[in-house]
Amino acid sequence: MDERILAQTAATAGPLQTLSPAELELDSPVTIDPHPKPVLAWVRFGATPLRVDAEACRWTSRAVGIRFTVGQEQLQAWVWNSAVSERSPSTSNTA
Repeated sequence: MDERILAQTAATAGPLQTLSPAELELDSPVTIDPHPKPVLAWVRFGATPLRVDAEACRWTSRAVGIRFTVGQEQLQAWVWNSAVSERSPSTSNTA
C-alpha cells in the first residue's frame, strides 16, 4: 500500500474497524504466533477499505489478529480469515 494513501486515509476516513468480541468468539482457542507472518489484509478506516501490508500475530478458527504501521504508529485489528492472504517477506503491496 502506498504509504501516503494509507496515512491520508487513516487520518481522514474514520477509526480503524475491528471485529467485536461477539464476532471473535474468544471462548474458542486463540493461537499466538511468536514469529508473526507477513500478510496482505483488508482493513477499514471508517467505511473506507484498504489492503495493507501487515503481520498475522494471532488467530482463531474464523479471524486473524493483525498489526501494521501507519507512519510511526503501530495499529492492531481483528479481521475475518478471508480478508487475509499470505505475502512473501520481500514483497509488498503497491497502490
